[in-house]
Amino acid sequence: MATTLVRNITVLNKVVGAAGCHRTFAAGGAKKKASKGAASNAPKASLLTNEVKSTTLFGGNILKDGQDPKLLLDSEYPDWLWHLVDKRPALSALRRSDPETLSYDDLKRLVKLDNRARIKENNSLKAKK
Repeated sequence: MATTLVRNITVLNKVVGAAGCHRTFAAGGAKKKASKGAASNAPKASLLTNEVKSTTLFGGNILKDGQDPKLLLDSEYPDWLWHLVDKRPALSALRRSDPETLSYDDLKRLVKLDNRARIKENNSLKAKK
């Protein structure tokens, strides 16, 4: 049985080796020579007009049959959208400030980050034992 297995593996290696066991690019054949006057690395002209470029979010479509969404004016978006990228204070800055003066969102963030830090500390103490 072992000799049959070795023989089958040897035959399989020969077949795979003959077929080319390495990956290659799909584009095959001879390369086309560029004409003398044409530049082969010249950038292609964009098929999109400047108007379409400035009014459409390309790559924003997540549906199979949908279209890319149109961009609106800044005033047409909700106000909360512009505050998503605002910097929020770190845990150390929240601990230094007075809890009475913190906003509700900052107080929630303080509790969440403080709990997270306490859990990490407890886990590290348990891991050392």
